[in-house]
Amino acid sequence: MLSAAGAARARVLLVRRPGPRRREGQSRWAVLRHEDSGAYRQYWGTWGKDEDLAEIARALSLPGTLGYPPVVLVCTHSQHDQCCAVWGRPVGRALSERWPELVWECSHLGGDRFAANVVVAPDGVYYGSLDVDSSVATIEEHLAGRISAEHLRGYTDLFPAQQTAVAAALRRFGPAGRHDLRVVETSRNGEHWRIRIIGSPPHPARIDIELRTQRGPRCRLTCRAPAMSSAVVYEVLSIRTV
Repeated sequence: MLSAAGAARARVLLVRRPGPRRREGQSRWAVLRHEDSGAYRQYWGTWGKDEDLAEIARALSLPGTLGYPPVVLVCTHSQHDQCCAVWGRPVGRALSERWPELVWECSHLGGDRFAANVVVAPDGVYYGSLDVDSSVATIEEHLAGRISAEHLRGYTDLFPAQQTAVAAALRRFGPAGRHDLRVVETSRNGEHWRIRIIGSPPHPARIDIELRTQRGPRCRLTCRAPAMSSAVVYEVLSIRTV
């Protein structure tokens, strides 16, 4: 199953409901994906023994079903970094109280320094630096079809420079739907990036963004960081519309 997931460029996460451990019938698994068209597809199954999980490998190549509500995953994986549990569990509880059928705690999402981290799937949208209040407001807006720059870490189908460009466009022109801003061109010259985004109304039809890569200030990036270090950040140099 793991090799099949790797070949499909799928990420494997373990999930459980927030709060006291409770049995909800058979254990479940799911394959969640979104298409370039904006269609969200899910394929759910159940398992009772390890051998049943082999079905996931087959499901990775199946189209899945449209119309399921999204899944909200909150990282609470303390073994990798305790920040994720310290900040993630209160966020998971708060979101679960509001949307009990949508919310799960999950294993490591990455980006410990952004805890608490949440990903909405199959939309493929990462949010970070959340607390109890901001998480509820952020997911409420997301479920209403509005993604804003605040707390946005990025989209799973974009790499960091592109994620920064989309966030810059959202910050300048306001919230948008998941597929309303599409990266269509990316070029790099050393530390400088040029990224073109095609927007849907009411956003500009074309947005050209220039970025520069640099190192952020030295600090303790995670709860378990043994020493001060710095992360790569992207500075927005210009935003132009056509």
